[in-house]
Amino acid sequence: MGLEAVISEIQQKGRNEADRIRHDGEIESERILRDAQQRSDEIKLQAESDVTRQVEHVLAQEMSSANLVTKRATLNAEKELLDQVYAAALSAIRQEPAAFHEHALRNLLATAKTEIGGGRVRVNRTDLPVLEALVREPAFAGFTVGPPAEIEGGLLAESTDGAFQVDHSYRTYLNRVWESSLKDASDLLFG
Repeated sequence: MGLEAVISEIQQKGRNEADRIRHDGEIESERILRDAQQRSDEIKLQAESDVTRQVEHVLAQEMSSANLVTKRATLNAEKELLDQVYAAALSAIRQEPAAFHEHALRNLLATAKTEIGGGRVRVNRTDLPVLEALVREPAFAGFTVGPPAEIEGGLLAESTDGAFQVDHSYRTYLNRVWESSLKDASDLLFG
């Protein structure tokens, strides 16, 4: 074999080796690209899942916040309406005829007598003449008329020695009824 044949054989082996290396490189390159694509797809799916979770979390927070604002506005409106009903009830009681207030003061003064015996009684300016007439009656001896009180109606009484005070104002009675019936009133008004 001549030198040319040896060179030709070495060149052929080199080309074959180069082809094999190129082919192995292409296969490895394709495998690397496939793996990279698979990792890329996994990362995309994970990122999409994370974004979806974050969007759902933000939406849930916003929805909760909106519900809270709505609930607060509703409760404020309901409270305002209940306050108006309370004020209207107090006003309606005050608008009752004089005979109603005289009868109420007589009963309240009798209750105060059983509680404290006698003492100083205060009413609003409008009811002063009625109270002055009542304390002149023998049944209410021991009571004196005090200065006018800033109340819508009813009376405030203090024992002679100042040790006891009773509040029989309309507002106090209305507050008791209001507190015990607030849930019923709220249910009736707002379902």
